[in-house]
Formats: sequence, structure tokens, C-alpha cells
Amino acid sequence: MKNKSTTKREIIKKFSVVLFVLLGVAFSTRAQVDTVAKQVGNKTSELTSKGKSAVVDEVYKNKVGPEGQSPVYIDHNSKYYYVDKKDKKVYVPKSSLKDKPKS
Repeated sequence: MKNKSTTKREIIKKFSVVLFVLLGVAFSTRAQVDTVAKQVGNKTSELTSKGKSAVVDEVYKNKVGPEGQSPVYIDHNSKYYYVDKKDKKVYVPKSSLKDKPKS
């Protein structure tokens, strides 16, 4: 029969393994929540900026950005830009704009 100190050590080892696994799951879940929250924040910010741009600036309806970004806006200084996924205005020269593909 095992003595009491050996049994206690085995229990402590098992408890430590379970605790380690639970902490790992908790931290990975926290990282996933942070990533999703950041994506939602970026999307909300992007949509807000696009909404403001659509009201304040003119939409260039027949053109898209150099890599297909849409919509393209014209500001009050006649500069062309689009809003990227992180809510930043990316100014582009008119020569780099492409015709919007027919859908």
C-alpha cells in the first residue's frame, strides 16, 4: 500500500496538470476575444469613416482604387482617396484609378 505522502504528491501533480491546462485555455480564449474585438472595432471605424466621407465628400462612382478598393472619394481639394480597413484615408493620384468593373 502506498504511503500518504506519495498519494498527496500524485494528487498535487494531477491538480497542477489540470490547472496548467485550464490556464492555457483561458489565455488562448482571451487572445481570441481580443482579436475579434479588434476586428469589430476596425470594421466599425471603417464604416463610420466611409459614412462621413460619403456625406462630406463626393463619391467617384465609375472608378475604383489601384487594387479594386471601392468607393473612391473626391475631397474639397479635388484629391482622390479611399478608406482602408483601419479607417485611414489613402490618397491616390487620379492616374492610378481604374474603371469600375461591370457586374
